Amino acid sequence: MGSIISFFVKGGTVMYPILLALIFGIVVIIERVIFILFKNRIDSALFVNKIAELIKSGNINKAIEYCNISDAALPNITKAGLQELHSSPANVQNALELAAMVEIPKLEKRINYLAMIANVATLLGLLGTIFGLISSFAAVAHAEAAEKATLLTAGISIAMNTTAFGLVVAIPCLIGYTYLTEKTNEIIDEINENVARLYRIMTSR
Repeated sequence: MGSIISFFVKGGTVMYPILLALIFGIVVIIERVIFILFKNRIDSALFVNKIAELIKSGNINKAIEYCNISDAALPNITKAGLQELHSSPANVQNALELAAMVEIPKLEKRINYLAMIANVATLLGLLGTIFGLISSFAAVAHAEAAEKATLLTAGISIAMNTTAFGLVVAIPCLIGYTYLTEKTNEIIDEINENVARLYRIMTSR
């Protein structure tokens, strides 16, 4: 623990905004994982089959009630379409599309922040290194000849701390961004496929 604190302190003031970027990145990753992988977790095949069964049997109200079992995107979109079943197929389609326009952005929300955090952390690390090198060369300029090499080596070592910390923040943020983007795209593709299937069932009754 002492070595970590020493590493952080030696990096200078730029380490603090990098630390804030790390905290923000962790918060975004945790929040998105909970929302995408848990709150939107649903057995899509079971849900679609149950809704199809209720529609075919004419139990539209029960189908709408069944959509309330989860606050995931697919049930919310489906419910919007079911509520317009008394109307024309065009209205059903419009309701599904409008609901999708509300629900899909919720899945994609804040994920792009992770790519931004990774870039900012890396740039802050480089900025801290540059500031550290400037300070080191300034100190060496007024040092004795015998001390210059030692001071310069120590100064460069400290200056590199910010670059290292920036990369430590950037790498997990990029991994989180890639993983969450992939999972989100999978869910969106699954939603689109199932909504199209349900729309055909709704309009063929």
